Amino acid sequence: MARTKEFDPDAALQSALELFWRRGYEATSMADLVAHLGIGKASLYATFGSKHELYLRALERYEQSGLAPIVHELSRPGPALPAVRALVRRYAREAADERLRLQGCMVTNTAAELAPHDPAAARRVERNWDQLETLLHSALVRARGQGELPADRDPLAVARTLLVLMQGLRVVGKASADPARVRDAAEQALTLLD
Repeated sequence: MARTKEFDPDAALQSALELFWRRGYEATSMADLVAHLGIGKASLYATFGSKHELYLRALERYEQSGLAPIVHELSRPGPALPAVRALVRRYAREAADERLRLQGCMVTNTAAELAPHDPAAARRVERNWDQLETLLHSALVRARGQGELPADRDPLAVARTLLVLMQGLRVVGKASADPARVRDAAEQALTLLD
């Protein structure tokens, strides 16, 4: 007869996500995970595989929870540019927020820490950025079609610019205690939409 799990894998994954997000991949050991999750090492390996597999699953959960509200915001009917502006400003606000900025974005953190030497992590980061770029591009195509975005603006180029800016806001916000730096950059980038 198979033993039932003595812990909730979903809750454990969420807890692992929070630890990885706060500390990063390299700074989080298996011993840290065992202590933080309150799960035996053997159970952790049996359920999630290696530390790397657990990290990738945690990153995937982070991506899904982060993209869902963006899909909702950018795909609502009606004018599209207010939603795009609000999204960029939200990234700037979060990057400048004293409580949030030091933790940063798990995708951006992964891009800086793992993507240069970890192909699986790099694929996850690229997939996330592709999805965000596609959402922005679709909203900007709609905005141009509705006459909100000037006809001479390339929706794909603007979407890519905003994507790079938004990721940069996360990095600069994490490293800089000057909130004006990220707010000013965001506002300047939004002039592309005028």
